[in-house]
Amino acid sequence: MKPSAFQYERPEDLQAALALLASGEDTRILAGGQSLVPMMNYRLAQPDVLVDINRLSELDYIKDDGDVIAIGALARHAAIKSSSLIQAHLPIIAEAYSWIAHAAVRNRGTLCGNLCHADAASEMPAIMQILEAEMVVSKVGSNRTVAARDFFVGVYETTIEADEILTEVRLPKPGAGTGWGFEEVAMRRGDYAWCTVVATLRLSDGRIAEPRIALAGVEDCATRLAAAETALKGQAPNASLFDDVAEAAAKATRPSASATSDAAYKRDLVRALLPRVLNDAVARST
Repeated sequence: MKPSAFQYERPEDLQAALALLASGEDTRILAGGQSLVPMMNYRLAQPDVLVDINRLSELDYIKDDGDVIAIGALARHAAIKSSSLIQAHLPIIAEAYSWIAHAAVRNRGTLCGNLCHADAASEMPAIMQILEAEMVVSKVGSNRTVAARDFFVGVYETTIEADEILTEVRLPKPGAGTGWGFEEVAMRRGDYAWCTVVATLRLSDGRIAEPRIALAGVEDCATRLAAAETALKGQAPNASLFDDVAEAAAKATRPSASATSDAAYKRDLVRALLPRVLNDAVARST
């Protein structure tokens, strides 16, 4: 398959890129192209204008910005995975990248592009939610900040407007003693996830504090498990508690069936993976 005809633009700076997006034409942004280009080849996406932002070197960074790690729109997956800042402050992200796609994709794809694509099976939207990331979204003349929990609204759908670019992701540094857990089941490592469970928490006087849990690959978009978090908060960690929370979470989910995994199987995966994730998070918090 080949894409339909389109106009190709390669701006030299962010303001020029934003001006192209504000033109009113059907535009798409090309960064890594690992999701967009296949969609164009299958004509699932048929933009009139393709705006290639790869010359915008001001958006290629991973930096320490006080209490947060800031990641620019052109930071590649591979660079993020190997970043000493990420490994030191946000090791759950480095771990997740071991499961995401394959080396060739990670070398070209970008975190911001992945988040804007908003695939229900993608790990990063779930991780952004438990890390309480903030998305900096830019258009001509203004910026706005969107919390990760509000950014993802459905299958391949975010709050980004047609004239906007996700220019930066801001990730708060977890507090001392924060533990994390990550578990995933897919047909093969690097394939689309059938179920991903991620969590962070702290222990305070032997009890769970600040639990954050999210799923990917189960519902139509990444989902925070607010009820499970409430059930865990203030409790002493133990196997019975984790099993009960996992059972309640599995029953409460609304899985989307696929050709490779039905709804009942996805609920079983939540039951199995959530206790493991919580145990790992507890172990890492001490």
